[in-house]
Amino acid sequence: MVARQFRKPRRFKRKKSILRNRFFWLGILTTLIIGAIFYFLFFLETFQVKQTIITGENKVSKENIKLLTEKKLENRLLFFKTKSIFLINTTEIKSDILDSFPQIAEVIARREIPDTIDINVTERSGLAVWCKKENCFLVDNKGVIFEKAPPEETDLPKIVDEQDRNSFNLGEKIIEEGVLKSILDIKINNNSGINIENFVILNSERLNIKIAEGWEIYFNLKEDISWQLTKLDLVLKEEISPERKGDLEYIDLRFSRVYYKYRGGN
Repeated sequence: MVARQFRKPRRFKRKKSILRNRFFWLGILTTLIIGAIFYFLFFLETFQVKQTIITGENKVSKENIKLLTEKKLENRLLFFKTKSIFLINTTEIKSDILDSFPQIAEVIARREIPDTIDINVTERSGLAVWCKKENCFLVDNKGVIFEKAPPEETDLPKIVDEQDRNSFNLGEKIIEEGVLKSILDIKINNNSGINIENFVILNSERLNIKIAEGWEIYFNLKEDISWQLTKLDLVLKEEISPERKGDLEYIDLRFSRVYYKYRGGN
């Protein structure tokens, strides 16, 4: 008698369809949500920049500022162009405006949701006229030259620079604020009635003032300007008569004692 050996039939586990996998659908849902947010923020027409508002300008052309700003509005994202307000780099816009327009001292660039860029500028104001040879420019309170000085500008103090300087550019700080303040203080506190023609900067310590009558006053920029003006008032009142003032060659205030000289050595 032959015995037969029977094998237990192998059972195969049927694989679940990926369509029935909840993690698959969760991944699809997450991708759709991220894609919707992405489109909503960067491509939805509502958030595309449609207008640029410029305020505060006076001398600088509003159109020129606007044209410069609009060059920075378009970006590329995944090979697509977009003007999404969320991608606008306001810091870069501010920097470009300041670099391109020396007349502008400050810029505030803001996004106004949903579709507006707001640019507010503060222009420089001329406090003095700075001249190097035949070139004259307006100077602001920071000592920055920012535009050509109009020929008719006579009320502002005229500063002649005789220091060694090979080149200069608009928007450059050309005078230290302390030196500019000293010059303005001298002009404002001119109690002696002298007719100042211009201020001459010879170096970081030496300032000469040319008087319309043809004589000069020497100041030390490293010393107290108020005290030097006090010494000037005293010497003009007590030692130099009004009749002889026109004969002066110079008054030197740079030392503890005041020195003065008349033309011709008298």
